[in-house]
Amino acid sequence: MAAVAVIAAGAGYFASRLLSPPRDPGASMTVRLSAADAKPVSDPTQLLGQHRPDFSLLDAAGRPVSADAYNGRALLINFWATWCEPCVEEMPMLAEFQRDHAARVTVAGIAVDDPERARAFGRELAIGYPLLFGQPEAMRVGRSYGNHSGMLPYSVLVDASGIIRWTHLGIVDRDQLEAQLAALPERDG
Repeated sequence: MAAVAVIAAGAGYFASRLLSPPRDPGASMTVRLSAADAKPVSDPTQLLGQHRPDFSLLDAAGRPVSADAYNGRALLINFWATWCEPCVEEMPMLAEFQRDHAARVTVAGIAVDDPERARAFGRELAIGYPLLFGQPEAMRVGRSYGNHSGMLPYSVLVDASGIIRWTHLGIVDRDQLEAQLAALPERDG
């Protein structure tokens, strides 16, 4: 059932990109992404045990935030979009997970969506974790973290030392996150 939802979300995204009119009449809705933009990883599990790729995206206030901003603490990166029903479904649970584990992990949502629409959506839902924006940059970041299909939601857990420990395509549940967080090594020093 989850696989069907993920496939439907991916199909919905591409359909919305083709059918939605551009915001700016002079702007193209085509996003060209080449394989050279991402590491050549065909299986996200190949990233396990590797240092996380760097990125720089904008926060809700328009300030650049790099992956280095999260050094020294665990990071759960969740790639999402406003049109992705499973993404929206899991966001309240992710906010609760962030609140319950704020001393150990930061949840960061990376919107693979129109930045203005995603910012407004995040404000409306009052998501209690950082949201980052930038299209097509967010799509390139997703690929560098192993999501070459572009399907959503997609989550990556990075330990406090910056090592990728878990990747997951599809909606996550609280028990999965609790188990993955418990399995993370404690930070040295």
